[in-house]
Amino acid sequence: MKLSSIAVALSLALASTGAFAFHCPKDMKAIDEALAKNPKLSAAQMSEVKKFRADGEAAHKAGKHQDSVDTLAKAMGILGIK
Repeated sequence: MKLSSIAVALSLALASTGAFAFHCPKDMKAIDEALAKNPKLSAAQMSEVKKFRADGEAAHKAGKHQDSVDTLAKAMGILGIK
């Protein structure tokens, strides 16, 4: 019984990691599409968005999907993406 509980917990943990992995590219695409529309941002905001976008992609490629999602969310917030 205890072993099956551990197996279920492990399966859920792996499934949630996979969900974040698929979420990152969607967020990056949304950011790229918003940037292509030349949003009205200050130079500082644009710099932040580009940095968060690059850092989010790097975290995604490194397998740090929660970090990627969190970082990309900062860029999306500046761009007003929900």
